[in-house]
Amino acid sequence: MKTAWFIGNAFLETASFRLIQQEMALAAERQGLSLRKYTNADFVTSKSLDALPGAVLFWDKDIRLAKLMELKGARLYNPAEAIALCDDKTLTFIALKGLVPMPKTLLCPMTYGRLGYGSMTFLEEAADELGVPFIVKEGYGSYGNQVYLIRNLNDAGELLTRIGAGPILFQKFIQESAGRDVRAYVVNGRVVAAMKRVNREGNFRANIADGGDGEKYHLSQEEERITLEACRLLHLDFAGVDLLFSKSGPLLCEVNSNAHFEALRQVTGVNPADAIIDMIKESL
Repeated sequence: MKTAWFIGNAFLETASFRLIQQEMALAAERQGLSLRKYTNADFVTSKSLDALPGAVLFWDKDIRLAKLMELKGARLYNPAEAIALCDDKTLTFIALKGLVPMPKTLLCPMTYGRLGYGSMTFLEEAADELGVPFIVKEGYGSYGNQVYLIRNLNDAGELLTRIGAGPILFQKFIQESAGRDVRAYVVNGRVVAAMKRVNREGNFRANIADGGDGEKYHLSQEEERITLEACRLLHLDFAGVDLLFSKSGPLLCEVNSNAHFEALRQVTGVNPADAIIDMIKESL
């Protein structure tokens, strides 16, 4: 029987992550693949990396471990660099700038932890270019957290003071997509399922975790093109891709390398785990 490994995080024990592990294990069982489960804490010693399999389903963001495994010759799904680019939204923006349509985006200047921000005149410049309200996103964040709708410069300044150091971007608020977006799931260069997410509670975020509802959705030709091109440029084997609606056409919002899919599975009846395991099995 062919063998692959599943790598999760040793310290992130939540119901949603346990469900991912369960779905992957069941999909592997259905397809006759031996999928051995490990965590990043299992690979501290030098010898622990001596007997890697041909394929590793790397469901974590421990980039340093991922890079070590690649140096040892393992093929990771997704690759370490792809995970790193998606983990930090500012790096995602830089990697895709000018290559796929996105909302107008600006980078917040970097500061150091204890220094904070002295003068914040750059916020006025950002507001002049993006308009008000605008979006502030921390580089790192999941489930719609660390994404803020800024309605005035005072709020923006208070937010940056609270966030402190770290990668941050400013983005034009797409009013016509407030509270609604599209989540498409891509595996091996193909869209396997998509859903439209709508928040009916007045939240500008459409994430299911923020109270959004999902419904099965068929991507337009342009939506599919943007989705697949983003994954190709980021060298992703699988991903959840979020799209916004705009007057000028669909816009890329975010790309998630370790996207959960339980809500998508319930809405569409498609389990991306099957396609992911099939891709890995065929590579061995």
